[in-house]
Amino acid sequence: MDAFYASVEQRDHPELRGKPVIVGGHARRGVVLAASYEVRPLGVHSAMPMAMALRKAPCAIVVPPRMDAYEAASEQIFAILASVTPLVEPLSLDEAFLDVAASIRLFGSPVHIATKLRARIASEVGLPASAGIAAVKFAAKIASDLAKPNGQKEVPATQTRAFIAPLPVAKLWGVGKKTEAILKDLGLHCVGDLADADPDWLGRHVSGGRDLWELARGIDPRPVIPDREAKSIGAEDTFDEDLSGVEAMLPHLHAQALRVGRRLRCAERRATVVQLKVKLADFTLRTRQTTLADPTDDGQAIYQAVCGLLRAEKIVGKVRLTGVSAQALAGGGGQQLPLFGSDRRATKLNSALDRIADKFGDGIVTTADLTNSPPRRR
Repeated sequence: MDAFYASVEQRDHPELRGKPVIVGGHARRGVVLAASYEVRPLGVHSAMPMAMALRKAPCAIVVPPRMDAYEAASEQIFAILASVTPLVEPLSLDEAFLDVAASIRLFGSPVHIATKLRARIASEVGLPASAGIAAVKFAAKIASDLAKPNGQKEVPATQTRAFIAPLPVAKLWGVGKKTEAILKDLGLHCVGDLADADPDWLGRHVSGGRDLWELARGIDPRPVIPDREAKSIGAEDTFDEDLSGVEAMLPHLHAQALRVGRRLRCAERRATVVQLKVKLADFTLRTRQTTLADPTDDGQAIYQAVCGLLRAEKIVGKVRLTGVSAQALAGGGGQQLPLFGSDRRATKLNSALDRIADKFGDGIVTTADLTNSPPRRR
């Protein structure tokens, strides 16, 4: 996907289209999560400190992140990808490898498949996407980067080595700053230099040298590995200002628990284990978890479990981040409603709230302690 978070914001807020948009956190403490293509010529990129980004682009419009909206868009996109092949390997919310070798007879050439997928994503999700088409993962990844924004590039199998040869050695997977410095000291500045080197000599001078030599020659036998089932579902937030005291944290934990509950229900999963995550102002990280008597997808039940963990932990000092996650997941779809008690009422209430959220957006109906939080509209 192209500038994924920023593109979602521009889709949902037409007044942002064509404008320099930064999705990020607090101006003093946050980082850039996404930068629209309009702001990139000013030197802004993802993972840059927000303070630096705003110095480079004082005209930029800063938008706080809405992870629920990005996750919802991601689910739609991956459903479209899975419609042509089960061999989809996600790298993140907005990027994946697809193996379409077995799909050609049914859907056409890889170029045709990529074109149709991008068109469907644009039509059904309203977002731009780019694609790289190649015989090996590494070349496909580079091709997709070169195709951005909103394009695609094919690298024929016979041209793989020639395509990657001019790239700087830092582009190779496994080459960090230290290895890059060693390679340059050896006179190896581009991928083609590595490919032409003697593999035994390279192996003696560089850790993993033979693997790098093979990759430089376009030899990348790694298969596309389909996504494995999620082990947990969570939500967390870093605060603009550090919080003090349990009472200040509770509304945030409540909102996070409700988000986790809704995501569990959307995924038709239930959790047996609930975990609390707290990061203090000095970056000390505390995690505690508890096992529930019965699996649940109810955000209120998750919140009650988190409250117990928080009060038992006795946090001292200011807090910069809290998080809630549901673990030990099991199938939740198709379960019969309990006959009696609050569990049945909670299930019916959650079902009604989910239908309202699907139609009008998350947060339209919420609990009293969260009424100061703006709705998450889709």
